[in-house]
Amino acid sequence: MKYKNVMFDLYGTLIDIRTNEDIPMLWYNFAALYNRNGASYLPMELREMYLIYEKAERKRVAELHPELSYIDIDIAKVFEQLYKDKGVDATTELIEYTAKQFRKISTYFLRLYPGVKELLIYLRATKRQVILMSNAQSLFTMQELDGLGLTKYLDKIYISSDVGISKPDPEFFNHAVKKLGLDKKETIMVGNDYISDMGGAAAAEIDGLYIDQEISSKIEGEFTAVEKIMDGDVYKIIEFFKKDK
Repeated sequence: MKYKNVMFDLYGTLIDIRTNEDIPMLWYNFAALYNRNGASYLPMELREMYLIYEKAERKRVAELHPELSYIDIDIAKVFEQLYKDKGVDATTELIEYTAKQFRKISTYFLRLYPGVKELLIYLRATKRQVILMSNAQSLFTMQELDGLGLTKYLDKIYISSDVGISKPDPEFFNHAVKKLGLDKKETIMVGNDYISDMGGAAAAEIDGLYIDQEISSKIEGEFTAVEKIMDGDVYKIIEFFKKDK
């Protein structure tokens, strides 16, 4: 067996998700949530301030880490600032609730791709280490992992909002390698984005397995991967690992 450690992207690889943060109904409902908790906002005012604080937080984190090409923020800080602006000292529980409701309202489709559980069960049965490497917000993602029953199949979870680094920065991959003491030659990254997943893994000197899905970015140019599954069939990933004995 060559690949003892399998890194996975999440959205577009294991989970098929569709969200829309631009629809007016989201901001009407979200403003109502803030109003119920003592922070008075008009819907479009809330949207404008959300975008301003998100941009400011990204700038702040980027300035703290000029050595990184791709950073990420903790969206909880944005939700917290929106409360502070209206004189509300939000508890951690309220901020977490607010984040979860934001995600719930903005998500209109969420499911596992066919074959995902079978794939993860197979990898665990063959004693491979399964590692999640996701560009995401922990406050959004952990509830979705639990709700879809994926958490129990994952040996370790790395989410960009927690680490402060995002793919395709090779340091996101190197962070996991160092923390877990991985041998890169025994590690492979499975993902649906040819830049973020495959390009980032290649820059970190880690092999990649690409699976193309409907929500994958349009491929422009060449990219490196030891296997390319272009029809979105997750069961073919299982076949790939069955050959890796």
